[in-house]
Amino acid sequence: MFHIGPQAWGFANQGGALGADGVFVKVRQAYIDWLVPNTSIKTRMGIQNFALPYAAGGSAIFDLRAAAVNTHIDLTDNVGLTALWFRPFNDNYPGGKIYGSQDSSSHYLDNMDLFSLILPIHFDGFEITPWALYGIQGRNTGKFDDYRNTNFVDGGPAITMTPYLNYMGGGGGLNVIREGKTSKDYGSLFFAGLPIKVSALDPWNIEFDFNYGYVEELGEFEAIARNNPFDRHKGSTQRQGWLVKAMVEYKMDWGVPGIFGWYGSGDDGDLNNGSERLPAICPYTWFTSFMGDGNLAWAPRGDFQDLNTSMSGTWGIGLQLADMSFLEHLKHTFRVAWWGGTNSPDMVKYMDGASAWNSTSNLFDGPYMTTNDGLLEFNLVNVYQVYENFNINLELGYIANYMDDDTWKKSYAGWGSYEKQDLWKAQVIFTYSFWYPHVLKEYNLKSPWP
Repeated sequence: MFHIGPQAWGFANQGGALGADGVFVKVRQAYIDWLVPNTSIKTRMGIQNFALPYAAGGSAIFDLRAAAVNTHIDLTDNVGLTALWFRPFNDNYPGGKIYGSQDSSSHYLDNMDLFSLILPIHFDGFEITPWALYGIQGRNTGKFDDYRNTNFVDGGPAITMTPYLNYMGGGGGLNVIREGKTSKDYGSLFFAGLPIKVSALDPWNIEFDFNYGYVEELGEFEAIARNNPFDRHKGSTQRQGWLVKAMVEYKMDWGVPGIFGWYGSGDDGDLNNGSERLPAICPYTWFTSFMGDGNLAWAPRGDFQDLNTSMSGTWGIGLQLADMSFLEHLKHTFRVAWWGGTNSPDMVKYMDGASAWNSTSNLFDGPYMTTNDGLLEFNLVNVYQVYENFNINLELGYIANYMDDDTWKKSYAGWGSYEKQDLWKAQVIFTYSFWYPHVLKEYNLKSPWP
């Protein structure tokens, strides 16, 4: 599978200039499937898409493509077992180019390897898929030589790490004044999940998901409070946390009303013991379509996601009316959701930016919200099927901003002005899908049509 684009009009390095002579083609998947003769053992090897099992609104841990080998065997008609090796990071570290690095050789200790066991159990109208994952990451795994990372602290790709580290005002992170070093070459990662789906009570659909994650400390840092230059604290790059999410739907002739909600552990305000938010590698959650990845959720910056939020450090509850249809080939989904935070307000004084939402620095971990903060999100997604494989999507979104002024102004004391505003977007997307059902399956998309 090849990926052409994204191409921004006028950008020559993306093939979008008027001369149209640029090349912007990537390999998304290239794998081999094979079966052990006279057995039910199936193996897929190569560059492939894979998502850890999930329910209720997408994967909060990872859903991505990388070099992998996964093998599955059917133990019984209802029980299977999958073993997986995945390498999402390798050869990213440029070596001595990075300021303050303790390692000069490029591609040194910059791999992440993940090993997982998955036990899918399926009965009529009931699915439960417990899984566990162990991994290791080199201390240079998160040190990229491009726009994605301004973090030089050992042991933390921003996607797995502790509280949003950025070096000396890098934007959207902690106000780090001194980097940490570590004698460890590799650190451990551990994740576990328990997704449950119940469809036996038709027309009811019930989904529940629990996730836990842990990332071992690799190095320390020192952060300074924005409003007090003498308030300095050491911090740990350890991170561990949990998230629970659920959804209940009721299918009706005119649409599918439902309620959904989630709750994730948050930072306790103590930098020394690391972060208490659920770590993630590449999350895709889609309860909503502005803050989350519901619908297509293509962002203006050209990616295939908005924030890729993991929902860590937040809680929320929402209502939706999905797949409403009053005219042939035209469907609508309306959602309203309240987002709250579970992080201690004491963390705000160490934030480099008032919003702490810089997507280029935290690699889409999502918004940082305290127990004083709130957001009210509205979505209206309209999908018109022009032909069998050709759709026109009109998405409207609005977020009323209830971030707490008193909490965030404290971090800006003496550093300039502070203001906030509501968010909105309106976008039209034309999509033509080849082998439409196959694409939906590969990317875990929900079809708007039966």
